[in-house]
Amino acid sequence: MEARRSNLIMVLALIMAIISIGEALSPQYYWQSCPNVEVIVREAVQKKINQTVVTIPATLRLFFHDCMVTGCDASALIASLNSDAEKDASDNLSLAGDGFDTVVQAKKAVEKQCKGVVSCADILALAARDVVALSGGPSFTVELGRYDGLVSKATLVNGHLPAPENHLDDLITLFSENGLNTTDLIALSGAHTVGFSHCSRFTSRLYNYNGQTGQIDPSLNSDYAEQLKMACPQNVDPTIAVNMDPFTPITFDNVYYTNLVNGLGLFTSDAVLYNDARSKDIVVEFAKNQDSFFAAFEEAMLKVGRLNVKTSVDGEIRRDCTAFNH
Repeated sequence: MEARRSNLIMVLALIMAIISIGEALSPQYYWQSCPNVEVIVREAVQKKINQTVVTIPATLRLFFHDCMVTGCDASALIASLNSDAEKDASDNLSLAGDGFDTVVQAKKAVEKQCKGVVSCADILALAARDVVALSGGPSFTVELGRYDGLVSKATLVNGHLPAPENHLDDLITLFSENGLNTTDLIALSGAHTVGFSHCSRFTSRLYNYNGQTGQIDPSLNSDYAEQLKMACPQNVDPTIAVNMDPFTPITFDNVYYTNLVNGLGLFTSDAVLYNDARSKDIVVEFAKNQDSFFAAFEEAMLKVGRLNVKTSVDGEIRRDCTAFNH
């Protein structure tokens, strides 16, 4: 009896492996079932950007936050009546609504032509690529064929996302757990070349560095620190935000790295990339050579897009990106 059970388990495992192989990611995944999906998504993304440029960083950040927790399965888009889904976790409360809306609107557009075919996870992956390309960055190939996840819990988020106060050791550990190396880490941090941050995420560097009242982080450019203090005085309204890149905040370029070299990194997790000898040379290279940054970013995004991909065995094609089908 035990032998028969073991054989059954082996057969089931083999079937699941065969299914997974058959559903491997591919840029051509929808060529027959929805050949215009990339055009449809890009048009939806462009329309959303025309409404608000916040779409650019919001969509890119949503993709990263989704993939780093339970894999690229659109679980970060689930809305829970009990406020206990991934998006409700404290680390995700700052995700801008425009990122979610970008995917929802793109899904609606896709459904009109290819009903029940394209996953929300794939739409998010395409939209993340498109906001980069449409804001001046590289347009790279996106692998497709992900299914949407069946689980979304706020409790799964803690410890899986980088924090503004992280130092290099913390970042390297977190990224390496996902098969991402130091170059990937630095390239993906370049997404901070677009977007904004609420003052509360970095004011400790301005007023309470290392727990010392009135102390400013000495790695900050002094003029930049004063500008930040003017924008973010103590006890500032929590809704106030500043640009991550003070020079080209809606253009995807390599100015972020030039800023780091000049002491203009907004977060501690930004500044350490230049201040730590282990990552400094790569930052300098990216600051000098935008093509080098773009190539590294493309490679890193490809790796992120492969994280814990779901198949028909453990996923679904959602009808509504914000709710499970069941």
